[in-house]
Amino acid sequence: MQIDLLYFDGCPSWKRALENLRAALLAEALEADIHLVRVDDDDEANRHKFLGSPSFQVNGVDLWYEERQQYDLSCRVYATPQGLRGTPSQEMLREKLRAMHS
Repeated sequence: MQIDLLYFDGCPSWKRALENLRAALLAEALEADIHLVRVDDDDEANRHKFLGSPSFQVNGVDLWYEERQQYDLSCRVYATPQGLRGTPSQEMLREKLRAMHS
């Protein structure tokens, strides 16, 4: 499995997102190649269908996909049990990874 973690410089949440992703993979006993993909401008955002930083794509599919007409450099928020946060919780990632793996 390949997981791309898309982010932009200046995003305050992407490093925490990477920590949560690694912990979720470990907890699920899954192996994955994690690629950090820095998105530098709106052209790259369009090319990657970047939904905001941080975003997780497994084999090219965003784990929290949304239909959009336009993509740009922006922060992303996730609805977690603790309210809106800049990264999904480890448990949220575990659920998505289980669904993708089964």
